[in-house]
Amino acid sequence: MKLHTRLASVPYLLWVVVFTIIPLLLIIVFAFTGTDGGFTIENISAVGRYTDVIMKSIWLAAIATGVSLFLGYPLAYIISRHSARQQNVSLMLIMLPMWMSFLLRTFAWMTLLEKTGVINRLLGLAGLGPFELINTSGAVVLGMVYNYLPFMILPLHSVMVKIDASVIEAAQDLGASPLRVFFKVVLPLSMPGISSGITMVFVPAVSTFIISRMLGGGSNLMIGDLIDMQFLGNAYNPHLGSAISLVLMVIILLCMSIMNQFDDDVDVEGVLR
Repeated sequence: MKLHTRLASVPYLLWVVVFTIIPLLLIIVFAFTGTDGGFTIENISAVGRYTDVIMKSIWLAAIATGVSLFLGYPLAYIISRHSARQQNVSLMLIMLPMWMSFLLRTFAWMTLLEKTGVINRLLGLAGLGPFELINTSGAVVLGMVYNYLPFMILPLHSVMVKIDASVIEAAQDLGASPLRVFFKVVLPLSMPGISSGITMVFVPAVSTFIISRMLGGGSNLMIGDLIDMQFLGNAYNPHLGSAISLVLMVIILLCMSIMNQFDDDVDVEGVLR
């Protein structure tokens, strides 16, 4: 490797060391030490008290990921079949809300879902409600889907736009029904986008705390809320917070490894075919 190539990589390496490796090492150290600085596994053991919260976080994140896939897949496919100009306009409209603050977008849903909000007022005109829309698990899932849906659409679109229309036409010419074309041609070719989209939605969804705090209320705690409480809340305990963070990282790594393994299986199947 030439000297100028090595020098060009120095800023990136410094960034990784300062903002990734060192914080990760600090989390590991805090997770396995007590207030006296001695080694202990009590912090890891104490995470077991929050099993219900962890499982609920995984469950809600999985639901939000599934809904995002259900909504984003057909939308991404429809966009990918349009002209380049129409695709650019559509993608810009999808990304437009992302230009606004994440906090403001979530706060907007609070005003829509509260008892005196727009949705309950419209339902009231029809003689319905008011319903308890906010401070529920459904509101948390809704906030996740709204905020993370673009992260599902973009990788799906980037893969689907590469699917040659002639391949679909060839399958149709050979007598394949629309349903068979989808399951035998479109779906297998779009699997890399599905895998990337699931990862990009599930990872931030399972670790969120702003959405659950603003839309879920105090009865819908998630892993991110627990970590936030240990570092910034009244129950200040950075050692336990680091242990919960470490468990969360393990969960995320396991999910990513499963999705990567699934990608490998799809690639091998595609080669065998």
